[in-house]
Amino acid sequence: MAVQNGLEPILAQSSIIPVINIASAEDALPLIDALYEGGMRVFEITLRTSGSLQALKQVCQHRPNLLVGAGSVLDARQFDAAVEAGAAFLVSPGATDALIAHAARNSQPWLPGAASASEMMRLHAAGYSAIKYFPAEANGGIKSLRALAAPLGNLRFCPTGGINENNLHDYLSEPFVACVGGSWMLRPDDVAAQNWQSIAQATRDALALADSLKN
Repeated sequence: MAVQNGLEPILAQSSIIPVINIASAEDALPLIDALYEGGMRVFEITLRTSGSLQALKQVCQHRPNLLVGAGSVLDARQFDAAVEAGAAFLVSPGATDALIAHAARNSQPWLPGAASASEMMRLHAAGYSAIKYFPAEANGGIKSLRALAAPLGNLRFCPTGGINENNLHDYLSEPFVACVGGSWMLRPDDVAAQNWQSIAQATRDALALADSLKN
């Protein structure tokens, strides 16, 4: 049976995991440094662009002390490429039979995605207790997740998709939510202008809000 070795401690590191789309590998290090300066300690670089794998590799090589994962992993090929690049964990928007089987043969922590009760039950039966709820807001938001989580009491979730400072409280107030994934602190204009200090400040604001919601 597959198990998520080492994943729970990673999810417990921060209430927010930044979901990072990097168009240019040359932005990778300064962008990660800005997020780190703002207080982030876990990072997800999505494999959605042509330069994303190289960006992941650069960050893992030059910032080996950071917990950097690969997101949007769709198949075994991407899974293996991300592990080879140095990813500390893997994240997927869903979970195919082939990907579940491949992850079971690897020791790297994997956070699979699900949006329905059947998908969640299937992953739980395969040994997974932590699941990415995606796309969170488009799939009904916290009301939908509450309804799904009620009969699936052994599961913990990382909702991602449409989460921002306006609905963060709704998610973090629930005990079944381990953390959330989001990118609102990475404003496209700031990234395009390489305004790293603005991103660092937006990150501080996001984490301060998350901390205040816990109290």
